[in-house]
Amino acid sequence: MKHFPDLPPVWLLLGLVLAWVLATWLPLVRLFGPAWQAAGVLLALAGTGLILWAAWWFWRKRTTIEPHHEPGRLIVEGPYRFSRNPIYLGMLAILTGAVLWHGALSGLPLPFAFAAILTRRFIAPEEAALRRAFGAEAHDYLDRTRRWL
Repeated sequence: MKHFPDLPPVWLLLGLVLAWVLATWLPLVRLFGPAWQAAGVLLALAGTGLILWAAWWFWRKRTTIEPHHEPGRLIVEGPYRFSRNPIYLGMLAILTGAVLWHGALSGLPLPFAFAAILTRRFIAPEEAALRRAFGAEAHDYLDRTRRWL
């Protein structure tokens, strides 16, 4: 894994591929029907919209969106009023939507695993970086705003 690009979109892509593989080769039980497939598509579209909205705020504030870089500004507007991690929440919605669309029982653990990976590999270090960079302002924001929803 020395050359694995440790970035959230790569982990999302891996989750989407795993959702397809599990649904195709090891579905265990098909749980969902057309209504769930439609819900999955809508959830994935909403997640995409949330990602775009949150990313626009990075552009607007002229700060980096790269998870392994030091933050230049603390964004507390837009979707960041409701969630500290709207981009990751959008990615989680996309993966959950894909799992619902595929309808296989075997895919249900994937969103939970993805959330755990995001929390450990990205969110916790990013929150520590925010505290270092912005001190009391970051502490206040992190205390009053939920991590996910």
